[in-house]
Amino acid sequence: MPGAVASAETLSARPDLKGPAGVPRETWSEWIDRHAGSFFIMPAIVMILVFAIFPTIASIVIALSRIRPGADGYNIRFVGFQNFSKQFFGNEQIHLFGRFNEMSALGWIVSLAVIAWAGWWLFGYIRREFTLVGFAGRMITAGMLVGLALMFSGTVLSGNAWGTLGTTLFYVFVGCSIQFAIGLGLAFLCSQPIWGRSFFRVIFFIPLMITPLGCGYAFRMLADTRKGPFQPFWHWMGLGEVSWATNAWSARAAIIIADSWQWIPFIFVVMLAALENIPRDHVEAANVDGASSWQIFRDITWPQVIPVAATVMLIRVIEAFKIVDLTNIMTSGGPGIATESMTLQAYFTWRSNDFGSSAAVAYLLLFVTVVLCASFFNFIVLKQLRKT
Repeated sequence: MPGAVASAETLSARPDLKGPAGVPRETWSEWIDRHAGSFFIMPAIVMILVFAIFPTIASIVIALSRIRPGADGYNIRFVGFQNFSKQFFGNEQIHLFGRFNEMSALGWIVSLAVIAWAGWWLFGYIRREFTLVGFAGRMITAGMLVGLALMFSGTVLSGNAWGTLGTTLFYVFVGCSIQFAIGLGLAFLCSQPIWGRSFFRVIFFIPLMITPLGCGYAFRMLADTRKGPFQPFWHWMGLGEVSWATNAWSARAAIIIADSWQWIPFIFVVMLAALENIPRDHVEAANVDGASSWQIFRDITWPQVIPVAATVMLIRVIEAFKIVDLTNIMTSGGPGIATESMTLQAYFTWRSNDFGSSAAVAYLLLFVTVVLCASFFNFIVLKQLRKT
C-alpha cells in the first residue's frame, strides 16, 4: 500500500522516530489520541472529587469531632462516636427517638409480633438459601425493623411524644402512600379516552413547577383560619378560632397535604407515561374475553407498570426523607418538635453551632434511608419482578 510504503520510508529516513529496539516511537498526537477518553472524563472526575468525595470526608471528620467557634477561628477536638452516642443515650435521645415512659399493652403486642416475624423470616432464609452476605443484609434489615417497632410501640402506641425520626418516617410512609395512590389514580383516569384529558394533564402538572418555598408559604396562608382567604369558610365551619399549628396532628396533616399537592404531579406524569406505553392489544383482548376493569388492571396493567412504579416510589421516598422546607416554613418544627424532621433537626443543631451533632444526625438519616430503600428494593421490588 502506498501509505504504508511512505510511512516505512519516513521511519528509515528519520531515525529519531524509532525506539531503542527499532520500534516506532509514539508521537505526541498519537499519545493524545490514545488517552482522549481519560481527558474527556477527567473534568467529571474532578467535579465529583470536589463536590462529593471531599465534602463527604470532611463531614465524617466533623461528625467525629467537637467544633467550637473561638477568637482565632474554630477549635476542633476529636471525640470519636460521642456525637452519635449522645443521640442514642445522651441528652438528645428524646429529641431523636421520643420519650419512653411506659409501654402500653398494645405496644408490647406489636413489638413481640414484629420480633417474632423477624425471627421467622431469618429462620426461613437460613433453611432455604443461606449465604453470608444475604444473611448479613437481612440481619441489618430485621434489626432496623425491630428497632423501629420498639420505638413506635414506646411512643405512638403508648401515648408518648414522638421524636424527629418517627416524624420523618411518618412523612415518608403516610405521605408517599397517599401521593402514590392519588397520582396513580389520576394517571389511570387521564389514560382513558375521556373528554378534556389534555387539559387535566397540564393542570395536574403545574404544582410540580412551584418551589417548595412558595408551596410552604401558600399553604401556610391558605390554612390561616383568621386572616387567610378561606377565613369565611373556616368561620362557617366553626373553626374560626382554631389554630391548626398548635395541634400536633393537624400540623402534621397540613404538611402532608402541602407535600402531596406538590409531589403528586411527579408520580402522575411518570405513571401516565408508563400506562400509555402498555400494548393496547392486551387490553382489547381482555375486553373481548369479558374481563372487568379491575381484572384488566390487576392482571395486565399493574404487572407491566411495576418496574416504573417501584422506581418512582424509590425516588419519591428518598426525597421525602430529606423534607425540610415545608416543616421549617409552615410550623418551624412546632408545636414543640411535633413536626420537626431529622433534616430540620440537623439544620437547627447546625445553627446553634453544634456542628458535630448536626453531622451525626445527618449520617443517622443517611443510614436509615439507605437501609430502608435497599430493603424495599431487594425484598419487595425484586420479589414482585420475579413473579412477573
